[in-house]
Amino acid sequence: MTRYGIDRRRLQSPEILLQVFIYGCIVFLSLAIILPCLNILALSLNDGADAARGGVSFWPRAFSLANYREVFRDGKVMRAYRITLARTVVGTLGKLVFTAMAAYALKNKNLPGRKLINFFITFTLLFGGGVIPTYIQYARLGLINSFWVYVVPSLVDVIHLMMIRTAFETIPDSLEESAKLDGCGYFLSFVRIVLPLSKAVIAVVALFTAVGHWNDWFAGAFYMTSDKNWPVATVLQQMLQRAMDAAKADPNTTLSLTTLLARERNIVTSDSLKMSTVVISTVPILCIYPFVQKYFTKGIMIGAVKG
Repeated sequence: MTRYGIDRRRLQSPEILLQVFIYGCIVFLSLAIILPCLNILALSLNDGADAARGGVSFWPRAFSLANYREVFRDGKVMRAYRITLARTVVGTLGKLVFTAMAAYALKNKNLPGRKLINFFITFTLLFGGGVIPTYIQYARLGLINSFWVYVVPSLVDVIHLMMIRTAFETIPDSLEESAKLDGCGYFLSFVRIVLPLSKAVIAVVALFTAVGHWNDWFAGAFYMTSDKNWPVATVLQQMLQRAMDAAKADPNTTLSLTTLLARERNIVTSDSLKMSTVVISTVPILCIYPFVQKYFTKGIMIGAVKG
């Protein structure tokens, strides 16, 4: 029995080492993600002039809420926050409506030219027009310097369209046929049967879309000539760009980054403002994750695998 027990432990030892290695990698990756976030949070809650001396790691050395007061006092940041919130809500709802309806139409096997339409939709994944043709197209459509440049171009996404269409195809046709016998048309079948049975993939697409809208700085930087219509991500990107330009202009000055936007006798500096802006722009979207986390695996698998 002893020998059998030893042999059994020897057989389990490679598995134990593998588990230790896997958990070690998970812990390392988790720390690589969490520790920088803790550093940003500590700097945002620390006195700006004190943080400029360095040495603030994962806990504020001189606790202060002046950074957040300054951010909320700045009309530009609050206006950008409202624009980001508006584009996230409108853009996400609009995309779900248009993409889901298009997916439901393409799911119908009786749709004339269905295979050809699917081919052209898939074909667009292989090629893109580029920034300049896209800008010209938006200019002709009157979207430049308009809030709708954040919403209209993203109403339908091919990847999400294919995910939702595949999820719709897994729903038995007998359910829709029964609904038609009860007097439901295509729209009522879509609203009362197809959508409720596809909550997982809808939730995943909604989350991906909301995160994309919330973190997008490109549209504001390239399609807006006035900072009045910038979202938070673009404001933060421009703030970082000005700080980098200041550092290049005066590389020998240690405080060139921290004195760029300094106010209130250096209690608030550009670095502390950036960190507090990062926290304010990140926390709201993080609060959404716990509510849709349970749909992640199921939604992605249903939208990616047919059968």
